[in-house]
Amino acid sequence: MDRERSARQLRLISETVEIAEALGVEVWLRGGWAMDFFIGEVTRDHVDIDWFAWAEDASALTGGLLRSGYEPLSGPPADQQLDFCKQDVESSFALLSKDRFGRVVVAGGPWAGEVWPEGMLDAPVGRIGPLRCRIISPHAQIEIKQMMPVWVQGRPRRRKDTEDITRLEAALREQDTRPA
Repeated sequence: MDRERSARQLRLISETVEIAEALGVEVWLRGGWAMDFFIGEVTRDHVDIDWFAWAEDASALTGGLLRSGYEPLSGPPADQQLDFCKQDVESSFALLSKDRFGRVVVAGGPWAGEVWPEGMLDAPVGRIGPLRCRIISPHAQIEIKQMMPVWVQGRPRRRKDTEDITRLEAALREQDTRPA
């Protein structure tokens, strides 16, 4: 494992949380870092940092990140996802909205209005050491990793996703067997 890269990514996660809190903006880790913050330790190398944020906060979040030295990257439609880079680490913010029934949905792009897993944003705060961060629920994380090859035709299931699902399921079983 590249410990220096992981340490740099953890610093950027901390910085992003501080920026969001100062702006009054909610962000949630998703992807591999959400898994690690649920488990409580770094389990593998991570290529990037994946987040969720509300579409209505995109402008404020963009401004805060730019003022802190993040550089914008081109990527999916801006109403679907915002991509940035700092210190050779990419951070992607998938944007969320709510539909008329109050369900969390994809905010824009080709999947606008598609519903995310129920309860996705209801997880307890995750932690690695003293660093705390909102994360998506482990059940939603598993569902997203299982369904991504179905939702995005032609995208194969990645080995790291299969391994992450195994880790998350084991952590959930362990959590269920702990005394209250």
